[in-house]
Amino acid sequence: MAETANAVALNESQIPEVPAEAAAQGSKQTVDPWNVQGEIGADGQIKAINYDKLIEEFGTKKIDEELLARFERVTGKKPHHFLRRGIVFSHRDFELILDRYERNEPFFLYTGRGPSSDSIHVGHCTPFMFTKWLQDTFDVPLVIMLTDDEKYLFSEKRTIEEVQGYCDSNIRDIISMGFDPNKTFIFSDYDYVGGAFYRQITRLAKHITLNQARAIFGFNDSSNIGKIHFGSIQGAAAFANSFPHIFGEDEKKTVGIPCLIPCAVDQDPYFRATRDVAARLTYQGVRFAKPSLIHSLFLPALQGPGTKMSASIDSSAIFMTDTPNQIKNKVNKYAFSGGKVSVEEHRAVGGDTEVDVAYQYLRFFLEDDEELEKIRVAYSKGELLTGELKALCIKELQTFVVAFQERRAKVDDAAVRQFTDIRPLTWAGNPKVPKADIVVPKVEGADGAEGGDGKLTKNQLKKLEKQKQIEAKKAQKAKEKEGAAAA
Repeated sequence: MAETANAVALNESQIPEVPAEAAAQGSKQTVDPWNVQGEIGADGQIKAINYDKLIEEFGTKKIDEELLARFERVTGKKPHHFLRRGIVFSHRDFELILDRYERNEPFFLYTGRGPSSDSIHVGHCTPFMFTKWLQDTFDVPLVIMLTDDEKYLFSEKRTIEEVQGYCDSNIRDIISMGFDPNKTFIFSDYDYVGGAFYRQITRLAKHITLNQARAIFGFNDSSNIGKIHFGSIQGAAAFANSFPHIFGEDEKKTVGIPCLIPCAVDQDPYFRATRDVAARLTYQGVRFAKPSLIHSLFLPALQGPGTKMSASIDSSAIFMTDTPNQIKNKVNKYAFSGGKVSVEEHRAVGGDTEVDVAYQYLRFFLEDDEELEKIRVAYSKGELLTGELKALCIKELQTFVVAFQERRAKVDDAAVRQFTDIRPLTWAGNPKVPKADIVVPKVEGADGAEGGDGKLTKNQLKKLEKQKQIEAKKAQKAKEKEGAAAA
């Protein structure tokens, strides 16, 4: 093994400096849809994201061995290495999705991308990698939202034309992840919003107050109203009746079809709000299905585990357009090391894989569990040096990016239309079980939800009772009319 010292790598890959005032006081970690940063200690260093604390703060459930065992029993497939390694670590109602798959009742997948650059980076790829695996495993439809409107509303500099230009490039990137065009619909908000989708937006918007938007998202008096409204747009894609070309026009059936949203944990606030509203929405006595979520860790920026990759900072990310040489140079120069400053010290006490970026990237991209464990043990014991670990990481990333680029070169305009045209999708679901009739949740006995246990207010109950009476009268009149015609 080469005797590669760590001093140079450490000097060039330190976690970014923080303001002196913040360093002196320290600060809590920040995780929301727009900011991700670990806690800043009194020493001014950014710590790794504490995901157990996020589970507690967000009120989600940890994915445990029992849930993974059930997943394997129901699907007959070994859990993805993201699940096995705790990269996908948290969920909301994932067990209800497994219930539906077990009965072969319909559900769908929903994920998205905010188009902010011409090329996605490897951090953007990881949710799509997992989503593709879920699509292949469950054989269900998938909708992918490109939030071009969000990127315009939340940026002081970007123009509509700019973000729409990014959309075309990013759609081609997403297609290159290998999704099945027969069961995948990709759309941009600027192109698709209207009709059934806009009706859904207004349903959500009517039930999210300004105070709630401030509390959930941190908006203030200076926030433009587009930002405040955007939560209802992102939430609208979580309901099957927003896509009548996929699920049909009968809303009494489609409002009860749930979705599973694979996403990074910073997107959870949007869907907490969506789930809360869903608990209060009904259509002709049928409760809207709450979306289920499954959360992943962030792929850290090259600079360290308390940050995430940024499309606007080239030195923080490995882009899918990078050449093998660029990947090598970025990892060697910027990847934060968990090794010790001298070879002697590293040999004596070993490296820290918890903070070492090269090792963390291998957790995401190296599929062989045994090989990863060998690397972890060798680095922790000091048998493997930082330069050697980085070389392994570089090779894995180069292989992944080059394969992606080869697929990307084959995506033409016809392929884009194949994914973005408004059209029916085809899927089979659970091959072991005959396809069930659409089963939708009734209001009576509905399960709980955040922010009120999903219980109807007195006013809602009165309205529901009135609706039942109206439907009963209609049924009685129809019966009388049939009797008169027969006579």
